[in-house]
Amino acid sequence: MQSKSYDMCEGPLVSRVILYTIPIILTGILQLLFNAADLVVVGQCNGSNSVGAVGATGALINLMVNLFIGLSVGAGVTVAHGIGSGRSEDVRRTVHTAIPTALICGSVLTVVGVVFSETFLRLMHTHPDQLDLAVSYMRIYFCGTIASMLYNFGSAILRAAGDTKSPLYYLTAAGILNVVLNLIFVIGFKMNVSGVALATVISQALSAALIIRALMKRDDACKLELKKMHIYGRQLKRILQIGFPAGIQSSLFAISNVIIQSSINSFGPIVNSGNAAAQNIEGFVYTSMNSYSKTALNFTGQNYGAGKIDRIRKITWVCLISVFCTGLVLGLTALFFGRPLLSIYITDSEKAIDYGIVRMTYIMIPYFLCGLMDVATGLIRGLGRSVLPMLITVAGVVGMRLGWIYIVFRIPQYHTLKSLYLSYLISWAMTFTVEIIVFFVIMNKIKKQRLKQ
Repeated sequence: MQSKSYDMCEGPLVSRVILYTIPIILTGILQLLFNAADLVVVGQCNGSNSVGAVGATGALINLMVNLFIGLSVGAGVTVAHGIGSGRSEDVRRTVHTAIPTALICGSVLTVVGVVFSETFLRLMHTHPDQLDLAVSYMRIYFCGTIASMLYNFGSAILRAAGDTKSPLYYLTAAGILNVVLNLIFVIGFKMNVSGVALATVISQALSAALIIRALMKRDDACKLELKKMHIYGRQLKRILQIGFPAGIQSSLFAISNVIIQSSINSFGPIVNSGNAAAQNIEGFVYTSMNSYSKTALNFTGQNYGAGKIDRIRKITWVCLISVFCTGLVLGLTALFFGRPLLSIYITDSEKAIDYGIVRMTYIMIPYFLCGLMDVATGLIRGLGRSVLPMLITVAGVVGMRLGWIYIVFRIPQYHTLKSLYLSYLISWAMTFTVEIIVFFVIMNKIKKQRLKQ
């Protein structure tokens, strides 16, 4: 196991960025493959209605979970700054603050998710044919959020230290277990979506145990000692300063998706099933692009801590060009193979597949814009500024999409699925444009300040 911090401040940049990012991409893709296995198994055994029930929970789960996952971003940035500046004691205290924080976050999510799942799903106008299944899935899923938080916080710490391979290995082990349990619970025990949720909870527990073990076995400042776990005020404040705005941003982003999902639900269960399957396929492209955001954040974080501003500019262009190429190629490839891919998820409704193709056509071609937007967010957060990208996202994504839904979408001729999907493209382009301008303004200010010192 790698136990020494990875130096992102020296050496050839392009190769280091690519080698660092590949395991993150593979980790995300594996996670989605295992999530896809959930939908495939339940779809093959129980039909498109069960696929739609699981899909109806996605935006809502993201809304609730992303707020707390944002805090893991704060932990990662704080660790990266500490490593880059050589402040080992700050790194140790951050690690021992982050893990108990993860336990608290997971506990809160479990209580809220189990108690209020049905209420939230009803507010989203989930179709009656899918409501009971969706409630069952969500309640079981949220029983595993403590493990999910531990994995996310632990992975953020390892990535900040340069270790992107260990989370990949642990997720692989957990994912294999997830697939096996899916087959046992859904096919063997006929548990439908409840079996899928239970398999997810058990596999999340395994990944959390492995990530905690990895931190405990390190021999650098990121080493975790359970008896030394303590919430240090200064480190918690820094985690919250960076992580809370990141979590708010992700949650507000998810709110717009929840409202869009509610609008999609109004078109009926067949549309929802096709939309859910298309979203799952899109996830493979998104996670590949979003991996560059994590790379930009951690490379920027370490170099900012080390005071290497000129290197950050090079990181910016390497990450932006890489995510553009990745998003364009993967998006067009997914669209080209859209129908056979959707057929893997949906076996009983050609019409649902048609609706899935409609979504993919509007999302996949310009999807690289979403990747550019996420990289810009990662760059700004890597500089320790987290409120700005939150405000920009609230205005550019949440505000624009809500305005679109409550103004444009209500016009009869624009009350269509195509109109809904068009709101994604516009919000990505607007937000990226503002974020990249803001990033370079901040960079220029930082450089001038350091020249005066």
